[in-house]
Amino acid sequence: MKITRRQIVRSSKKMDVHPVLERVYLGRGLTERQDLSIKNLLHPRDLTGIVPAVKLLADVIKSGEGIVIVGDFDADGATACAVGVKALQLMGAKNVGYVIPNRLIHGYGLTIPIVEKVKEMSPGLLITVDSGISNVEEVAIARNLGIRVLITDHHIPGAALPPANAIINPNRRDDKFKSKNLAGVGVIFYVMMALRAQLRATGWFNLGRPEPNLTALLDLVALGTIADVVPLDHNNRILVQKGLQRIRSGNACPGVSAILEMAGCNHQQLVATDLGFKIGPRLNAAGRMDDMAVGVRCLLAESREQALPLAKELNDFNLSRRSVESKMKDQALENLESIQMDGDLPWGLALFKEGWHPGVIGILASRIKDKYHRPVIAFANGDNSTLRGSMRSIPGLHARDALDSLARQHPGLILAFGGHAMAAGLKIPKNKFDFFSKEFDKEVRCRLKPEDLSEEILSDGEINPKDLTLSLAEEIRAAGPWGQGFPEPIFDGIFQCVEAKSLNGLHTRLKLSVGGIDPIGAIAFNCTKDAQVLSGASLHIAYRLDVNEYQGKKSLQLNVQYIMQ
Repeated sequence: MKITRRQIVRSSKKMDVHPVLERVYLGRGLTERQDLSIKNLLHPRDLTGIVPAVKLLADVIKSGEGIVIVGDFDADGATACAVGVKALQLMGAKNVGYVIPNRLIHGYGLTIPIVEKVKEMSPGLLITVDSGISNVEEVAIARNLGIRVLITDHHIPGAALPPANAIINPNRRDDKFKSKNLAGVGVIFYVMMALRAQLRATGWFNLGRPEPNLTALLDLVALGTIADVVPLDHNNRILVQKGLQRIRSGNACPGVSAILEMAGCNHQQLVATDLGFKIGPRLNAAGRMDDMAVGVRCLLAESREQALPLAKELNDFNLSRRSVESKMKDQALENLESIQMDGDLPWGLALFKEGWHPGVIGILASRIKDKYHRPVIAFANGDNSTLRGSMRSIPGLHARDALDSLARQHPGLILAFGGHAMAAGLKIPKNKFDFFSKEFDKEVRCRLKPEDLSEEILSDGEINPKDLTLSLAEEIRAAGPWGQGFPEPIFDGIFQCVEAKSLNGLHTRLKLSVGGIDPIGAIAFNCTKDAQVLSGASLHIAYRLDVNEYQGKKSLQLNVQYIMQ
């Protein structure tokens, strides 16, 4: 682990913000403060295929035919499904249904059993959200069954596109949309904006139908965008900021409000990290442990009374997920510690144990990746003689590209795969796990350098002690949304530890002094350093400025990310 100071761009312009925050912006390549007004959203017209897509949608709505949305079993897929259903209903579609694949039964995406299930519903149109771009065979089957298909996705396409009636994906090779970072929920939101414009142009809303305000759906867009950990470029920051503003003002949909209530979150103080670490996991837990249809029903609930029991169910799923995850993590760490005793760890870690829950392997891979800072794939039993894997990567290794390379080198080794730069999913033959593990490690060693395996904390520099104030912490909090690709500021400095106390052996509470100011409260989560050793010591820490709220009183708190003595 090392702390490295960020390089900052130079600018002759002055921003009307605190000098520390100006330095933070410059460290992220911004020479002026971004305007997050909704008017600055990119226009849908640059999405390849948007014209035939919305014409198809408008024709189906006007004809009164049924529409079925095929979602996905993660938070992005669930919010995308809810946005699609709500927007289509608001625009006058009479018969809108949805199907959510069950992770444990159907697997990911538009599988053949899902196509057959949709066929039983006799729709005029099937819409995929957050999936479909890799389902060439399945889309062909749907078309042969007489079902028109609109794919909305954001995953990287393969060599061949499915034979759908229309495909909207900003990551198509022929797409000119400037933001390639839309989540699945962002893509369907854009399609709905373009559909509204199409219906408006044809006079659809002149017949006594109210034109919907689609910004009412931005709480769902913000939740799905943050939960899917897509980079927060300018466009995504607008979507997330406007969604957060709706939630803070008390205008979230009943489902989101109910999940917030179950999580004990104050909606007025909500920030993007709350969506990622408190709300998203509760929604995701349904898809991991049981059936994401519960999550979609919660998001579609029309009242608090409908939503609360479903939010309670999501909360229970999350508690169960935590228990299963803890056991799997202990087993994985025990195995890896024994490997370390025999020699160096592989650069690319492939993990499997009989009985591991297929819905939790993604979180497990993420936890192990965070601990050892190397690419990790965790596997669980799939169907018949296969294993399903979930990969999490580190900077320097594109997850999907690495799997694509392995698939080309060893035909038949990977039966299916897809994903992003930092995360991917795959399926392999169970009897080839050992061979896959060795080849995965070789592939990682070809793509990374030894220094890539050393985790680095990028710091926004030191803060003058006089600037360590509650007001600066609040200004930085309000300057978000922070997230993937636009990280929350981390600072570093030398502090004297006045006091250290262990909290249940898991966390450490500190009082830190610097520059003669009054000691500042700090918390180091998941810190097992000896509190007696820390007390009285001079510490070099990396930290975030945080606002601690207790019994209605706010105070500055340092959220310690790393401690060096």
